[in-house]
Amino acid sequence: MAHSYPETSRVRLHVAQAGAGPPLVLLHGWPQHWYEWRDLIPPLSERYRVICPDLPGFGWSGTPEHGYDKETLARDILALLDQLGIERCYLAGHDWGGWIGFLICQLAPERVERYLALNIALPFARPGNPLGLWRLWYQWVLGAPLLGQRMAHWISQHPATMTRWAGAQRAWSQDEAESFLGQFSEPARARATVALYRSFQLVDLPKVVRGKYRRLGLTTPSLVLHGVRDQVVRPGNLRADGAATDLTVELVENSGHFIVDEQPELVLARAQEFFGAGGLA
Repeated sequence: MAHSYPETSRVRLHVAQAGAGPPLVLLHGWPQHWYEWRDLIPPLSERYRVICPDLPGFGWSGTPEHGYDKETLARDILALLDQLGIERCYLAGHDWGGWIGFLICQLAPERVERYLALNIALPFARPGNPLGLWRLWYQWVLGAPLLGQRMAHWISQHPATMTRWAGAQRAWSQDEAESFLGQFSEPARARATVALYRSFQLVDLPKVVRGKYRRLGLTTPSLVLHGVRDQVVRPGNLRADGAATDLTVELVENSGHFIVDEQPELVLARAQEFFGAGGLA
């Protein structure tokens, strides 16, 4: 891996890269960082230039005080592509990285050849049954002042509890859990987590309810892989209902939310097949 710290006009980002060929950008989710993709990087780098940034507030990237709404984070990644001289790429994202990936495809469709989304709801799905909102309880806690930082710290001390809640069938090793969750012992990164979830409640979710992303639509050829044991994002959150022109959803029975960790071989096989069908030289 080659590690660098390019700076956009807003934030300094840590980026891990390997390989050569067509660019493939991989966006992690919460509570991870670039190392989420550890099992996929070696085989993918045999064919692609694999680019794994830490999102703002995570890993070794900067922690700006503001700008954790997902459109701003999407524009951070677009600014990174500009810095790296990449006009068009393949793209994959998990969890919040998956949401941000969808927004990149919607806001700048000319930048993405094909998109693979992993265990994330569709921003352009119609609002589901409100009785299911109880599943988002942890988001309200994480987004609360003071309480959110305390919960982030508590999660760093109890990784098994978190993975069980998310429906994970294979927990991280002790070293992996420390790598992912230990970052929240830094107050700035704990505050970034609070801002990430609070911005979803106050900025992102109202845009979903108003139908902004349904009006934008999705034209990028996209594949969704979804572990059905995910306790938060349910299959009902994956109905595009005409908002996407080329979207395929594959449900994975023996996986929970952390599908990249639980089923790396399956994710790798689908990525190789899906991106290999694209025309990016």
